[in-house]
Amino acid sequence: MDKKIFLTEKEMPNAWYNLQADLPWDVPPPMDPETKQPLAPEKLYPIFPKSLVAQEMSKERWIDIPSDILEVYKIWRPTPLHRAKELEKFLKTPARIYYKNESVSPPGSHKPNTAVAQAYYNKQEGVTRISTETGAGQWGSALAFACNMLGIECIVYMVKISYQQKPYRKSLMHLWNADVYPSPTDRTESGRKILQENPDSYGSLGIAISEAVEEAAKNENTKYSLGSVLNHVLLHQTIVGLETQKQLAIAEETPDILIGCVGGGSNFAGFFFPFVADKLKGRDLRFIAVESMACPTFTKGQYRYDYGDTVGLTPLLKMYTLGHSFIPAPIHAGGLRYHGDAPLLSLVAHHKLMEAVAYRQNEVFEAASIFARTEGIIPAPETAHAIKCVVDEAVKCREEKKEKCIVFNFSGHGHFDLSSYDKYLAKELKDYTHPEEEIEKAMRQLPEI
Repeated sequence: MDKKIFLTEKEMPNAWYNLQADLPWDVPPPMDPETKQPLAPEKLYPIFPKSLVAQEMSKERWIDIPSDILEVYKIWRPTPLHRAKELEKFLKTPARIYYKNESVSPPGSHKPNTAVAQAYYNKQEGVTRISTETGAGQWGSALAFACNMLGIECIVYMVKISYQQKPYRKSLMHLWNADVYPSPTDRTESGRKILQENPDSYGSLGIAISEAVEEAAKNENTKYSLGSVLNHVLLHQTIVGLETQKQLAIAEETPDILIGCVGGGSNFAGFFFPFVADKLKGRDLRFIAVESMACPTFTKGQYRYDYGDTVGLTPLLKMYTLGHSFIPAPIHAGGLRYHGDAPLLSLVAHHKLMEAVAYRQNEVFEAASIFARTEGIIPAPETAHAIKCVVDEAVKCREEKKEKCIVFNFSGHGHFDLSSYDKYLAKELKDYTHPEEEIEKAMRQLPEI
């Protein structure tokens, strides 16, 4: 059997899959924070183009991918599905392990699947400037790439600790003509408010979102773009799962377990959503979301309405949350440092269609090191969380003498994260577990709906 399974460009999916069409439950609507009533779609027009707002609300099963987007996708898509034979040998497991390699995109992750789409729809409506936030820099570099390809200005607010830890992500963004600022900044009211309260703040995704949303709201030629969480973002990422379905069929495989890391939820949702219909029909299929113990939204958060940002500029979303005032520890998996999870993914979790686990930094980097030494590819710290779960499930197969097919989303490479690997190898990485009392404190600040 081949180690890699490819699709041709002609076999690439030409429509995104919308899970909302097949779920027996509706996603709770976004709420207006002032009226506590469902948000009218037109209230989103100041920060999002109308076409993306329409996708956000859509329940159509299939949404065609415009040919111009497909042409940009062809720079790196379809992406290969790998059989992790060397990892299987190392673990002495009867499990068959596959990974969908999204690290082959120009920015090195799954993020441009939605970045290109969002830049395209903004340009179609005459938008000349897009603002956004980024944690580890994966999303910021993806949007910078997409905006550069489509001729749009890009402004990125990068979480300050990641800005310091991951300078080469910043270099990528600059190379693709984006302006990058370490958040919190003194450029916005939101940033100034945070710095007044804590001058030494190392930032969070929630804070960076506040700054980017404010940038869009106050500049007529600027729209805001989000790299995860929202329905249209998860929609664009389903090209990953749709390709995976075709490749598994070529390999004559039926998956038993699908695994992905989760910060806001876009890579995991895009990977497993196309398989949910099978589970709804009764197939024995497990979906496992993997998060950090420093930011345990699914494993310790509550399913509540909350703001998507720290300052409270966004609509209220029904999601698993640790509270919008939650500031996570400065772990190296910057993309997992978000206080909430995508509402659509949260709905699936609430109805027990998926499960979640959480790990600490050092055990995650140990699994990543095993993967790098067996399969040869260095994982991003976020992706390494998924790999840790894969290792655990494969060992369980060995112990129980069960042969299962485990598939995971290799959401990004770690070439710009080598300083964190240096710290792991030097035994300088700290493990963080978010204190229960801090979660309880943040929960007390949630709005009542």
